[in-house]
Amino acid sequence: MRKMEGSDKTLWPGVLLAAAVAALAMLAERAQLRWLGRPWVDALVFAIVFGTLLRTAVRWPARVHDGIAFAAKLPLEVAIVLLGASVSVGAIGAAGGVLLGAIAAIVLLAIGIGYGIGRLLGLPARLATLVACGNAICGNSAIVAAAPVIEADSDEVAASIAFTAALGIVVVLVLPLAAPLFGLDDRHYGILAGMTVYAVPQVLAATLPVGAVSAQVGAMVKLMRVVMLGPVMLLLGLVAGRPGAARLPLHHVVPWFVLGFIGMLLLRSSGLLPLAVAQSAQRAATDLTLVAMAALGLSVNLRSVLASGGRVLAAGTLSLLALAAISLLLVHSLP
Repeated sequence: MRKMEGSDKTLWPGVLLAAAVAALAMLAERAQLRWLGRPWVDALVFAIVFGTLLRTAVRWPARVHDGIAFAAKLPLEVAIVLLGASVSVGAIGAAGGVLLGAIAAIVLLAIGIGYGIGRLLGLPARLATLVACGNAICGNSAIVAAAPVIEADSDEVAASIAFTAALGIVVVLVLPLAAPLFGLDDRHYGILAGMTVYAVPQVLAATLPVGAVSAQVGAMVKLMRVVMLGPVMLLLGLVAGRPGAARLPLHHVVPWFVLGFIGMLLLRSSGLLPLAVAQSAQRAATDLTLVAMAALGLSVNLRSVLASGGRVLAAGTLSLLALAAISLLLVHSLP
């Protein structure tokens, strides 16, 4: 572990503190699985909450902050690269080009609508972007991927993740009611779930009570949304770049981890990356993201998050409702 310039202080204290909070969050998730039958609250949420509460309650030496900042950055960037190994272009193409094109269009439209709603509610541009991306693509993963691209600060990331995670739980509990309410069969309900639920495990939780077909279709549609992560990050990198960025070399405009994500996606799709390696990469990405989220929480003052909480929650809710409405239009237009 490297030392800080001009001193003998290392990064270890902050890194170990983030790892400890991440381990505690994982234990909390496993406790839910054992006692409640399923993890209703994701470990990522626990990591942010535990870290934020600890940061608010305890004041530690300045040397700890350097390690926390390191743990919040590099592990997250590596996790984004590894996430690309869980996506296969071939499997997505087999599901139908028309559906893929419709999903891509809806994701971009939902980001635009979500950003507009956030700005109308008075959210800063970066926070509105994070909430919009989280709702439109894949919740926490999209938020943590977009944050370094647009240079969002820790308070903005924590606020958007906390409230979109809370909305994700509500969607899982309420969405199964949509099948009888809107007269959807298993396949069409699976498409709706895949378009509106944030994470693949949450898609399964929302679709399995309806049927196996809903779960399979929902997971495939959700993966199609995940594929949009790379192109959207490219667009954000171009938009967030300085004037003339479009004429610069790609590696000067787009962060290295976004290019790495696309590279891993192509390796997985070409068959050069074995399934066992892809599964290991996905588990490693989950663990690294958990440590990064713990570090993120450890760098956040709870008062700053709560100060903008009402607007973030309203923006997330309205954006999610808009996405659900657009997705219903898609579902009813399909044979």
